[in-house]
Amino acid sequence: MKILIGYPPLTSKRGNALLSQNRQFQWFNNPTYIFPVIPATATTLLRTNGYDVGWKDCIAENINEDEFFRFLENEKFDLFMLETKTPVIKQHWELINKIKERFNIKIVLVGDHVTALPEESFKDSKVDYVLCGGDYDFLILDLVKSLTKKEKLPKGVYYKEKNKIKNTGKFELKYNLDDLPFIDRDLCKWQLYQKEFNIPSRPYMYIMSGRDCWWGKCSFCAWPQLYPKFRVRSVENVLNEVGMLIEKYNIKEIFDDSGTLMTGNWLKDLCNGLIERGYNKKIKYNCNMRFGALKLEDYQLMKKAGFRLLKFGLESGNQKTLNRLEKGIKINDIIEGCRLAKKAGLTVHLTMITGFPFETENESLNTYNLTKRLMLKGYADILQSTIIVPYPGTKLYNEGIKNKWFRFNPSEYERYDMSEQVLKTDYDAVKICNKIYKIFINPVYMLRHLTKIRSINDVKYTLKGFFAVLGHLKDFS
Repeated sequence: MKILIGYPPLTSKRGNALLSQNRQFQWFNNPTYIFPVIPATATTLLRTNGYDVGWKDCIAENINEDEFFRFLENEKFDLFMLETKTPVIKQHWELINKIKERFNIKIVLVGDHVTALPEESFKDSKVDYVLCGGDYDFLILDLVKSLTKKEKLPKGVYYKEKNKIKNTGKFELKYNLDDLPFIDRDLCKWQLYQKEFNIPSRPYMYIMSGRDCWWGKCSFCAWPQLYPKFRVRSVENVLNEVGMLIEKYNIKEIFDDSGTLMTGNWLKDLCNGLIERGYNKKIKYNCNMRFGALKLEDYQLMKKAGFRLLKFGLESGNQKTLNRLEKGIKINDIIEGCRLAKKAGLTVHLTMITGFPFETENESLNTYNLTKRLMLKGYADILQSTIIVPYPGTKLYNEGIKNKWFRFNPSEYERYDMSEQVLKTDYDAVKICNKIYKIFINPVYMLRHLTKIRSINDVKYTLKGFFAVLGHLKDFS
């Protein structure tokens, strides 16, 4: 069996599709391609088990539909697995139907949207299989074994038989992540994914030490709710991968894209391991982190271990909103967390959200004011602002359906792409999102940032950031 894993072409006048390794889809004016860890792991796992497998990311390679079809014609694959998300599911259904008309190939859909609504894709496309849950790297191997060796299908698989949709039961997040091979980065064309402006050094690599977030309660976040069992790799396993990436690719930075990096003894062991092996002198380590989870000594140990950037979910400057979102933090945790991380010498990246239907305009502006205060005081360095998009399967989506918060029919999935408000408010959330991004061009922030420039690499990093900000302003114009 010859297998293809990757991303087919997606087109829009709004820009490039940010789909891979992304919790919230968006069209970007400034192209950014993030290395898709789990699809790449699936590709490697199939290869190590002796299967003929190929990788094709048409988005990152800028391949159009005609070129992709010629590729399929030449290579003659038997099975194609692709990841989808809510805003592009209809494009994928249309493309699947075109592929099935021209080629004898089985199509497998994976991702959060089809996990939430697995039967829907069979009604609107000629898809062959839907794999539910976040461990579709393990599941695709089990599916292929079933097709080639007549083994039993695993739980979490939907398929069609005699025009009836069937499934093998609720998926199980039972797999040991240490059993996975380290990703074959060459097979998965790692060079395509070197354009993220927030990571200044090249080359850099994405890894995931855990799936997905150990907090896992935020009402708007799809991955922890749809894949509700946090698992983490052993520290030794993670350190061995880091060592391999240093030795083989001479990497300069790592972004660990666990939804939230593990804390406690696991984090201390990771930091001490990075120091003992000398990796802290060779690379910078970046990750997602929660406010209120760490103390000053934790941040200081992370800095010593080579950590550079921590990405925090600020989300809102209103306590009642944080409570409603089940964030489990206080406004003071945000301020103090930024202060302590900066005191330890770390770079602080903030993410925030606008467009909540239960906030007034003044309350939404509180998020802007808090972010501005942190950025101008030097408690934070980088920000990322988005409009709330509640994906199917989340608590906030169900709440939106119940309360009739949606501005349009909730089945108009193509409008979930962050180019407009999804939920009703009495204010313009896009305008406020744009206002937040303009903090980057505040003279106080710009002067503070310019005083940090020490080398030509700092100049290049600053210019990349400037063009990224311009791109975001276009995204939310």
